[in-house]
Amino acid sequence: MMRSLLRSFSNLILQPNCLLCDRAAREPICPACQRRLQHYQRPDPAAFWQGDLPLWVWGHYAGALKQAIARLKYDNKPELARSLGFWLGASWQSSPPLSSRPVLVPIPMHATKQQQRGFNQAELIARSFGHYTRLRLATGLVRVRATEAMFGLSPAARDRNITDAFQLAADFQRRPPRQPVLLVDDIYTTGATAREAARVLAAAQIPVAGIAAIATTRERP
Repeated sequence: MMRSLLRSFSNLILQPNCLLCDRAAREPICPACQRRLQHYQRPDPAAFWQGDLPLWVWGHYAGALKQAIARLKYDNKPELARSLGFWLGASWQSSPPLSSRPVLVPIPMHATKQQQRGFNQAELIARSFGHYTRLRLATGLVRVRATEAMFGLSPAARDRNITDAFQLAADFQRRPPRQPVLLVDDIYTTGATAREAARVLAAAQIPVAGIAAIATTRERP
């Protein structure tokens, strides 16, 4: 009996807290918080898979999902990217819109900003996405110019802000991928960042299939 009590006490002490609500949980995100996040899941992730740069997106950028992305980025919770990338990968795997298997290329951060944050959330999401789907992850782009925060900028200002911010990474310069690229990011708003990333790849004759993101502010195609 004493052994059983000690085991129960040890499990209680060692049990991690939920990354969102800080309550004791057996998983990184407790069931209650998972339900709150999944409330913002889009019923059709392929709704925006059209046009010159199709978008595959898991959820609405609002409520609990918006808060989770903020905690990931600003509260030093990189572990959240694993669950978010897993869900994004599961939605892709359930109904992939491509006949080929694309190469995952996360939107890069400037080195100074990444050093301050300690990680690139797009890369962590892409890594989890690739782990679920078995798609290859590659460093296809580097961010060579620091930019302003996009929040509050007009669409035209966003385009100016991100112009010439990316260059082709050394790996892709030496050996361009044979498969199309699927860009990966956390949030899709106006698409300025994704379009500039796609432009740099297209200039090197590397086809871009589209972009996959955890959340979007867009309501309709």
